[in-house]
Amino acid sequence: MSSSPKDPDRSILQPYDEPDQDDFRSIDPESGVKRGLKTRHLSMMALAGIIGPGLLVGSGSALSGGGPASLLIGFGVIGIIAFSIMQSLGELTTLYPSGGAFTQLAARFVDPAFGVAVGWNYFIIWFTVLANEYNATSSILVFWSDKVPIWGYFLILWTAFLLFQLLGVSTFGEAEFWLALIKLLGLVAFYLFSIVYVSGGISGADAIGFRYWHDPGPFADGFRGVAKVFVFCSTFYAGVESVAVAATETKNPGVAVPHAIRQVFWRIIFIYMGAAFFFGLTCPANADQLVNGTSRALLSPMTVAIQNAGWQGGVHLINAFVLITCISAINSSIYIASRTLLYMAQQGMAPSFLGWTDKRGVPIPAITMANAFGAISMMNVSTGAAKAYGYIVNLSGVSTFLVWGSISLTHIRFRQAWEAQGYQVKDLPYISLWYPWNAYFGLGANMFLALVQGWSYFSPWDAGGFVDAYILLPLFFVIYIGYKLAYKTKLWKNEEIDLQSGRRRDLDEDKEITEAEIGGSQPWWRQLLKNF
Repeated sequence: MSSSPKDPDRSILQPYDEPDQDDFRSIDPESGVKRGLKTRHLSMMALAGIIGPGLLVGSGSALSGGGPASLLIGFGVIGIIAFSIMQSLGELTTLYPSGGAFTQLAARFVDPAFGVAVGWNYFIIWFTVLANEYNATSSILVFWSDKVPIWGYFLILWTAFLLFQLLGVSTFGEAEFWLALIKLLGLVAFYLFSIVYVSGGISGADAIGFRYWHDPGPFADGFRGVAKVFVFCSTFYAGVESVAVAATETKNPGVAVPHAIRQVFWRIIFIYMGAAFFFGLTCPANADQLVNGTSRALLSPMTVAIQNAGWQGGVHLINAFVLITCISAINSSIYIASRTLLYMAQQGMAPSFLGWTDKRGVPIPAITMANAFGAISMMNVSTGAAKAYGYIVNLSGVSTFLVWGSISLTHIRFRQAWEAQGYQVKDLPYISLWYPWNAYFGLGANMFLALVQGWSYFSPWDAGGFVDAYILLPLFFVIYIGYKLAYKTKLWKNEEIDLQSGRRRDLDEDKEITEAEIGGSQPWWRQLLKNF
């Protein structure tokens, strides 16, 4: 598996002087998926993808458990960590837009057993997120009409999303583009409403200003509340790394991935920090709708705010907006979970039948299996939507920190091998900011949060909550050690790490090469619209 260059001074990118026609096929020859996502699809996924019940509905549980200051701190700290992770991921994925993303790269740059543990933890994140999204969507529909039981709504949704996913990645990308745009416009509208509301611009409503920061106060439960919010925020942020999973199915990853990575900064500032600020400003942490854990319905802080402002009919408008975001989030979750299964199966990390794709590049078995895990959401039939949401979030929180930490470690190992094999940093198509400090910060911060995210269950001692919060931490090491012992894998030495495979050129580059050979050029308007 050695890939040491014949000439240490030769750039790793120079072999692309002679194009490989496999790079320009619409169906990826390695994974069998279709390269159908446009640059604007990936950019919008990075900016507003996977924004659903986690942010808009789950923020209510985080706000009631920690208070507005804890919510702002949680979003801010996790946002800094997410930015660090995306810098590492941008450098890796731009160079290696191959199937399996960081799961495959973890196996190549660290240890095959490590890649297996990362892959299965990443799948756990997404089937739990998917279950939460089905939970929230079913609960909203029950809120509007309880004539259909909650399990009936789930079956209708499950079938509809399965059929839609089978239409192919191009249809998925186009739907996500427009749904994400609606989410952005909806959030802008709520931010404007919040400014008018708190400043007294709504007739019949008081100018509340920062009232809820004084009563009930900025912190609901001290540091325990802050620690609790970290778990929720990690789930809200889960998905920013999904651009790496989608890179294989992107037409032009060399252009799209760096652009998408840059979009994440604005996602953190505008969407996450903006939502945390305005939710805490307009919704009291002790609102009955948020703390009523026995309810079958989940209410967003947006819903509570608009009710308190005196517009009762606006509840349905907010719920419609939340429903749209949930539809988008379910769609994205099935996509990410199914591709994770697909690539793991193709690398021998999961049952082989999950690695099959049809001639259109659609992984039918992986999509069906991933969607089936959404049935976990049916625990809300007996426990209530709010409690079910809390259980599932706790289950997935530690996995997010483990996967993010593994991305930082993979990046560190890649850079060590890159230098050991004689390559130069300036030859990388995308160079992460502040290496190595940024990568080591991401690794250390995620290790710390993985250990403290269950802090609130220590005092008073809650055995059930402790198990729920930490059960996946030892599971990671069980998978790692078990696979390592079974298949006798080893940690790769820097000189053994494969730095060659998994790279390809953009599909549209084939057209550019042809035009250059015949001396042609594109008009300015075509250059402007080529990403659309």
